[in-house]
Amino acid sequence: MNIERIEADLIGPLAIPGNVLYGVHTRRAELNFNVSGLRLKDFPELIQSMAMVKKAAAQANAELGHLTQEKAAAISEACDDLIELKDIQENFPVDMMQGGAGTSTNMNVNEVVTNLALLKLGANVGDYATLHPNDDVNLSQSTNDVYPTALRLTILRACEALIASQVSLRDAFREKATQFTAALKVGRTQLQDAVPMTVGQEFEAFAELVDEDITHIQATSRLLTEINIGGSAIGTAINVPDGFSRITSKNLCKISGYQFLSARNLIEATSDTGGFVSFSSALKRVAVKLTKICNDLRLLSSGPRGGFGEIRLPPMQAGSSIMPGKVNPVIPEMMNQIGFQVIGNDLTVTLAASAGQLQLNAMEPVIVLNILQSMRMLTRGMEILTRRCVEGIEVDVDRCKALLDQSLVLATPLAKLVGYGKAATLSKKALAEGRELRQVVEEEGVLTPSQVEALFEHSAGFANVTPGITAC
Repeated sequence: MNIERIEADLIGPLAIPGNVLYGVHTRRAELNFNVSGLRLKDFPELIQSMAMVKKAAAQANAELGHLTQEKAAAISEACDDLIELKDIQENFPVDMMQGGAGTSTNMNVNEVVTNLALLKLGANVGDYATLHPNDDVNLSQSTNDVYPTALRLTILRACEALIASQVSLRDAFREKATQFTAALKVGRTQLQDAVPMTVGQEFEAFAELVDEDITHIQATSRLLTEINIGGSAIGTAINVPDGFSRITSKNLCKISGYQFLSARNLIEATSDTGGFVSFSSALKRVAVKLTKICNDLRLLSSGPRGGFGEIRLPPMQAGSSIMPGKVNPVIPEMMNQIGFQVIGNDLTVTLAASAGQLQLNAMEPVIVLNILQSMRMLTRGMEILTRRCVEGIEVDVDRCKALLDQSLVLATPLAKLVGYGKAATLSKKALAEGRELRQVVEEEGVLTPSQVEALFEHSAGFANVTPGITAC
């Protein structure tokens, strides 16, 4: 039998399931915003960050004499339960896509913390005369400083896993670069044969693309260490005691392990979402680069006999319900789609940030939803790309050499020996006659046998033809 309890807010009384720890504000939001299917409980990292802020605030209020030590201790213990992800099931049903600038999320946490604390105090759930969600748990706070502070903390915490996945992917590419150092191949621009290179050089470039973004993510994330806690509703610190901002920030640093700075101008910081815009843009940059890399992997492995076929991706699953033996590059394809979604998410963040009005941006819920989704997808995607694709890549050395021999890419180092015009003439002749460039060069007698050997057989000729060699 599901016993209900009745709670009331300024809208009126509302029935609430008797087995939950949330209250009337959460229940009303649950009914109002059932839209995305993504709920606060699906993002436990945000719940943990909100609890860390609430704990830091409770300790500050107690230190300043505005909250009894007994209440502060009960609130802190309840917050610890949330940080440890205890009692999370069904107690955070608020949709991540919500009106009210995050008020529903803040009240959901306030109510759950309150009811957990009431149980620790030996009281009943809903006994708000003993401990109140607004008057005690939300004391000296507003959604407008708690919520964005928790969002920043959540993103910073999620950066650890994101960067770890980037490091693993970078290292996997570098290991392959070392493994493929001696494998010569055709380098291409605009999908046309260009100049010779090694597969190792190609994979080292992939590693460098990822490495640059590690540094960029680390730098951009520092923009999120400036917080507006203590600013209250619009940054004027209304109803906030002196010293609260400083003490809460200090407490949050200790609780979370991250270093935060109180914003110089709390009014500006309350309405500004520039840090989110910059960080989302950094995620988009990661997505764009990964999409480019995965496009390259798909091209290089295409065929395997009717395409480039220079590398072999590890087979993950059968590729067709009708074509026997077909294997698709499913992991790079997955990563491409993640990239597209992250790019779209960044546009949403940009539009939401631009929609801020006067002293608050009410669109922060969709900002954090998109940033956290992007981080989650990129983190998981790179882990899978590393483990189920890059680590198992092989090179078809014979195929690379065959394509290299058939191509005209050695016309570029040849031009250094015989001049651009002569090299172009020889290349044109080889192309028109369907012959290898080496055959035409030997036939024309423009190089000595030793020069031909150095140019067409040895890796030194692919990177930099030795100065001082002259044509016959």
